[in-house]
Amino acid sequence: MLEHYTFSRRLFLSFNYVFLACLGILCILPIIHVLALSFSSSAAAQAGYVKLWPVEFTLSSYDFVTHKAAFWRSIVVTLKRVAVGVPFNMLLTVLVAYPLSKEVKKFPMRTLYAWVFVVTILFGGGLIPLYMTVKYTGIMDSLWAMILPGAVPVFNVILLLNFFRGLPKELEEAAFMDGAGHWTTLWRIFLPLSLPALATITLFATVGHWNSWFDGIIYMNSPDHYPLQSYLQTVVINRDLTLMSSSDMKSLAEVNDRTAKAAQIFLGALPILLVYPFLQRFFMKGIVLGSVKE
Repeated sequence: MLEHYTFSRRLFLSFNYVFLACLGILCILPIIHVLALSFSSSAAAQAGYVKLWPVEFTLSSYDFVTHKAAFWRSIVVTLKRVAVGVPFNMLLTVLVAYPLSKEVKKFPMRTLYAWVFVVTILFGGGLIPLYMTVKYTGIMDSLWAMILPGAVPVFNVILLLNFFRGLPKELEEAAFMDGAGHWTTLWRIFLPLSLPALATITLFATVGHWNSWFDGIIYMNSPDHYPLQSYLQTVVINRDLTLMSSSDMKSLAEVNDRTAKAAQIFLGALPILLVYPFLQRFFMKGIVLGSVKE
């Protein structure tokens, strides 16, 4: 392939390949190190012997994190959150992005509404007003407390509306001439053509719900309702002793802080690592085509 290019072009491409390969290695080495650390003994990790391969292989860290019923209960909560939150995010993102993708002459208030959403990226009301809003709407200690406050991800809306704006206008005009309305045009023309962008924002929404831990700690009154990341943050990082039994205390004595955190990081990232390869082919195309246009 490279023989068809000039020498300077081949040199440039070769440099790019080497640079990107080195960059990829630099990105994957920390993951390998964390994985090796999670499978190593407490003494080996404490002494700094662990590099890219487990030393004194053990599953103690994973036993400490996963042997409790609360761990599996938190996984169920997180799966419910993803199962409800992601479709909810996607539905609202589509319903907001479609009208905002229209020209001003078709939707005179478009600019005003667009700025209303953009301002929410730049400024926030603060944690206390948000907490009071959740409390007085009666959704505290429920799944909706972790879904409704972020129901409309504005960044995803911007990606999708710009993707919609990039679609040929002739398709919409032809649909209207055939008697289709906005709903039919959206569901039968726009969405089937927007699979790359939809896959991208679906990935963003999934990662956001899976990795979120702070809202679970704030809005959940009982640890039984914690999602996975909130549970792991409380038990492994903060080590809230009120959530631990006597058997947990015994396991804690056998687990190094570094190995426990490594196990937490890997368990938290594993589902996304498994899902990402299936969406990767859509990812770059969705980002490029849905980027902000002038």
